[in-house]
Amino acid sequence: MKNREPIGVFDSGVGGISVLRELVNVMPNEDYIYLGDSLHAPYGTKSLEEVRGLTVHNVEKLMDRGAKSIVVACNTATSAAVAVLRERYPKLPLVGIEPAIKPAVSQYAGGRIVVMATPMTLQQEKFQRLMGKYKMDARIICLPCPGLMEFIERGDLDGEDLRKYLTELLWGVIKEKVDAIVLGCTHYPFARGMISQVVGDKVAIFDGGNGTAREMKRRLSSAGKLSDAEGKGKVEFINSRNTAEELELCRYLLNRKI
Repeated sequence: MKNREPIGVFDSGVGGISVLRELVNVMPNEDYIYLGDSLHAPYGTKSLEEVRGLTVHNVEKLMDRGAKSIVVACNTATSAAVAVLRERYPKLPLVGIEPAIKPAVSQYAGGRIVVMATPMTLQQEKFQRLMGKYKMDARIICLPCPGLMEFIERGDLDGEDLRKYLTELLWGVIKEKVDAIVLGCTHYPFARGMISQVVGDKVAIFDGGNGTAREMKRRLSSAGKLSDAEGKGKVEFINSRNTAEELELCRYLLNRKI
């Protein structure tokens, strides 16, 4: 069988597993290597140079393991390093991720839309350009969420501490009507249920995972690198923290219902 080389998926920790889930749904017969850099998480509070260096290093580790393509499943890492990686590896099918502002604005034009993201993502020029495209079409409110990804890294997806954190974080923006929330970090979909409980089920929630998966399938098809293997592919997890508990959390998040 040809094209059994895996798709490499990189994130600063375990959050990118939310994107991996979408990739597996869209291309179930592909093999995957997921590399999470939990040892150095969070990326969202580091300098641009640190994030760029870590991202390039880890992506190259995936390439050394035979990855035929790369998904940078981290908003912060995408903003910091994808342009550098594309310049360095122009023939590599490479897809980053960005907050799903476009679909949110398309559905709620003129509405009030909150973008939850790491402080660094919100500060990056790439995000500012993206927001600038749609600022005339909706009221977009940026909400930095320092500390939220750490809950996911600990596997705390529905505890009272998370509920309290989100209630305090979101209280200021939900005093007025909110039409939609955009989850601008790949960790955040794992807290989607609790976010919905805090803001109410009438608020739509968007993330960019499915669009990223479909874009990778398109690029692999264009490059003639889609797998023709039959049956379900395999998923290999690597984590810089390299503990049994960390790898168990990865498997749990892959299979957990969101």
